[in-house]
Amino acid sequence: MTPQDDVQAAERLKAAYDSIHAELSKVIVGQEAVVDQLIVALFARGHVILTGVPGLAKTLMISSLAKTLSLGFNRIQFTPDLMPTDITGTEIIQEDRNSGARTLEFLEGPVFTNILLADEINRTPPRTQAALLEAMQDRQVTTGGKRRELPDPFFVLATQNPIDQEGTYPLPEAQLDRFMFNVVVDYPDRDEEVEILRRTTQTETAELPAVMSGEEILAMQALVRRVPIADDMLAYAAELVRSTRPDQQGVPGFVRDHLKWGAGPRAGQYLVLGAKARAVIRGRSHVSMDDIQRVARPVLRHRILTNYSAQAEGIRPDDIIDRLLETVPLHPTAASNDGGLPEVVGSSDR
Repeated sequence: MTPQDDVQAAERLKAAYDSIHAELSKVIVGQEAVVDQLIVALFARGHVILTGVPGLAKTLMISSLAKTLSLGFNRIQFTPDLMPTDITGTEIIQEDRNSGARTLEFLEGPVFTNILLADEINRTPPRTQAALLEAMQDRQVTTGGKRRELPDPFFVLATQNPIDQEGTYPLPEAQLDRFMFNVVVDYPDRDEEVEILRRTTQTETAELPAVMSGEEILAMQALVRRVPIADDMLAYAAELVRSTRPDQQGVPGFVRDHLKWGAGPRAGQYLVLGAKARAVIRGRSHVSMDDIQRVARPVLRHRILTNYSAQAEGIRPDDIIDRLLETVPLHPTAASNDGGLPEVVGSSDR
């Protein structure tokens, strides 16, 4: 693919981002940062978990995003009695009416789709939660000794309630690590809440047309990976992740004092991919330090674990991340990657 092709593809990606954003704004009031992170993860080929109290339109946001894309969509309402086969599917016995022969036939579960809404994922036991591990990592499921490929693209968009602890099963760290972003959905401000009341207490409902196909999404995901990133930006992302590990030499004192363990290499991968996606949807051909910092919170907050001392002092993972962003310096390297996409003319950062 030529540089000119990449420029045209980047323009289409930015236009698609603007279109999706505009369509979602018809039904979602405010939550600009949340919508932005959802779209970034979409183009970066990552899964997302949305954390927030009930009534903040988490489910509506995900289902509305699915409507703007020409993709298959399934929803699973996670409950304590849900079984792994309720997610992946099961083999059933089928009898041939003519011969009377019996064969096993696989009945696909709801995971065989493009966008899977895992609603209240922390309300089902670990055994059932684990049914998604292989699907999220390898985009396949193994049943009856056979590997079955999932449709491509494939996204898991999950929701969880952070305050109701009764009847919930916190996701293990290994599964949380499969999510690219942990997006916190907060309360709307006063004006937004008034607008929510206005929109949701009348009879008119917005129709959301599809603005992207599966093939276009796959092409955009490939484009994101071709966005260049300078060596000093890679070094900065790596240093940011390494600085979360309390047993690492030279980490800040507050990390040793307040963290039990830090993020693994997958965090650095998602920092880079998220920063690339954010750069290109804003019409830029390269990754900046600001791009990395903007995705640091949703990438790192579920990959670092505070200790008892931090919890007693009310220090949250986001507080640690904010201090790291102020502390970790950028060390320019001698070599940098100057090749890649030319600038998309006429674009501006938001």
